[in-house]
Amino acid sequence: MTLTLVGLCGALRKGSLNRKLMHEAARRFGDAAFTDADLRLPLYDGDLEAAEGIPAPVQRLADQIAQADAVVIACPEYNQSLTGVMKNALDWISRVEGAPWREKPVALMNAAAGRAGGARANYALRLAMAPFRATIISGPEVLLAGAGKEFDDTGRLTSEHYGATLDELMSALRAEAERQRG
Repeated sequence: MTLTLVGLCGALRKGSLNRKLMHEAARRFGDAAFTDADLRLPLYDGDLEAAEGIPAPVQRLADQIAQADAVVIACPEYNQSLTGVMKNALDWISRVEGAPWREKPVALMNAAAGRAGGARANYALRLAMAPFRATIISGPEVLLAGAGKEFDDTGRLTSEHYGATLDELMSALRAEAERQRG
């Protein structure tokens, strides 16, 4: 039975380092049906929700998360926190019926140009995920520092150190997804 893996990238740019990291994580997760979720959502607005309900793209995202066996989230660090794109997606999903995150195995990772590898965004993301009661894989933390130098021309991670850490995180995510699936 093939597992389903959904990826959320906190950057919209096609060539973002976090998108590369998310795709590398999906490759290292192993055999799975992978979906790169679309976070191009309207800004959360309670008036919009009251007038029109949950927008179709938000419901699609929530359904993808609910139906997935596991989720990987890669988020850049903007101004010492998670991106507005990621926070907006989390805010919208919090309004959807059915608690799609509940006990869902989730791996968090960050790629950044700086020395800390997006550590502040990672901590902010962990805090933002807390109300959802997802099963956040505690480690190892994948905080890819100097990320612009860590991928080859095909988008593959070149560092053995980061590769081994990512392999360990994806192995733990897969094990939890398989355990929950039974």
